[in-house]
Amino acid sequence: MSHTLPSIVAVGTGPLTYAQVVAVARDHATVRLSEDAEAAIAASRAIVDALAGDTQPHYGISTGFGALANRPIPAADRTQLQRNLIRSHAAGSGSEVETEVVRALMLLRLSTLATGRTGVRLVTARAYAELLNHAITPVVHEYGSLGCSGDLAPLAHCALALMGEGEVRDRDAQRRPAAEALAAAGLSPVELQEKEGLALINGTDGMLGMLLLAIADLDELLCVADLCAALSVEGLLGTDRVFAADLHALRPHPGQARSAENLRRLLADSPIVASHRGPDDTRVQDAYSLRCAPAVIGGARDTVDHARRTAEYELAAAVDNPVVTRDGRVESNGNFHGAPVAYVLDFLAIVVADVASIAERRTDRFLDPARSHGLPPFLADNPGLDSGHMIAQYTQAAIVSELKRLAAPASVDSIPSSAMQEDHVSMGWAAGRKLRRALDGLARVLAVELLTAARGIDLRAPLVPGPAAAAVIAVLREHAAGPGPDRFLAPEIEAARELILSGAVRRAAEAVTGPLH
Repeated sequence: MSHTLPSIVAVGTGPLTYAQVVAVARDHATVRLSEDAEAAIAASRAIVDALAGDTQPHYGISTGFGALANRPIPAADRTQLQRNLIRSHAAGSGSEVETEVVRALMLLRLSTLATGRTGVRLVTARAYAELLNHAITPVVHEYGSLGCSGDLAPLAHCALALMGEGEVRDRDAQRRPAAEALAAAGLSPVELQEKEGLALINGTDGMLGMLLLAIADLDELLCVADLCAALSVEGLLGTDRVFAADLHALRPHPGQARSAENLRRLLADSPIVASHRGPDDTRVQDAYSLRCAPAVIGGARDTVDHARRTAEYELAAAVDNPVVTRDGRVESNGNFHGAPVAYVLDFLAIVVADVASIAERRTDRFLDPARSHGLPPFLADNPGLDSGHMIAQYTQAAIVSELKRLAAPASVDSIPSSAMQEDHVSMGWAAGRKLRRALDGLARVLAVELLTAARGIDLRAPLVPGPAAAAVIAVLREHAAGPGPDRFLAPEIEAARELILSGAVRRAAEAVTGPLH
């Protein structure tokens, strides 16, 4: 989104950061394997090569897969085994997955290859990096991962492109056969050898990629949620006293403290707030949607921090099955199970729904003359002839209702697969997919609150807002006019959403307040 991102990402110098993943996924940063990574890859490949002709069974090298793990594969067929694995597992269906998600999962798979625990050849790892650097994005489909044994179908579609098969998007986003795109970029298809097919598909990379992108989005959106709440407090003649630091110290959740501090800074020096402060103000306390904003948005912040820690653990992992150990063993394991990532993806969908819900309640207060403290019904220019923001709130309500449905956890479900060999799965990919839809909904809900709060503040004239709110409204007014007769609202909602996602709204406020949390 608006973060400063690196232009070159070295893979294999330590765990990737979420900023590096975002840089490759969204800004097409260049990737390169470190010297240490290349040495580790070569060392683990030597171990696999030594086992390639072994008569003893080694999963992924000389056996079938899943429930077929007890089927021995003759040495002459073991490279064909890897090609067959990719072709059969590239069985995705449904809508095409976004380019940024595919690039994120490819980078994360490359990161695991760079640990030297997977047994791939150096030529294969380098070729995978070149797909990213030439902006060749395999076509991946919505359905095909159960979030266990890896994000199998999505990763298989990526490996298929490495083989010169299947379809991809090229640098110009044109859909074309993989073989054509590779040739146009001067790249050669890879002929997979022992263990490599399995190493390319056995990881949590898709769900982890979606988690990392979601964390980046929420870092922006929760800051904007604080900002919108502050504008609503001003426009609804709320008090800033409830955001005092000593009150929030009584309940020392770190996210709540950060949100409260943001609200204090955003409301500083507001003539509107000052206009009803003092002994003449007869209201005892504001509604929960105003007063409790730091508890809700702050609780979301703490949940994101928990998700961030989980992502950091996963970024430090080498997820494959089997893995090549430093002492030369090739061992099966269960590290590919997506449960830890699936849980936090679901948790984030819950807090997204609740942050959107409280924002919609603040919007609704602006539109009800019984609760808006003197504003016209629906903020309409001529109520009755004009409907104002009546239906914009309907849009919010429809989105919030969907967000509540999307908050139902995916990770509590499991459908056994592979003839009961894989009898408990995480559904983490599905949790990531619904979280992405939820984040889009939150941005739209905040856009409506921003438009409504700005209109409510304008209608308080001759009172004027504080400098932070004024700066935000000035940016908004470049794309959406102030109060007046009814007009086509959909483009203004979309413009406000774009201003939020681009970071323009936050930057306008920070030009006054300094960096917000």
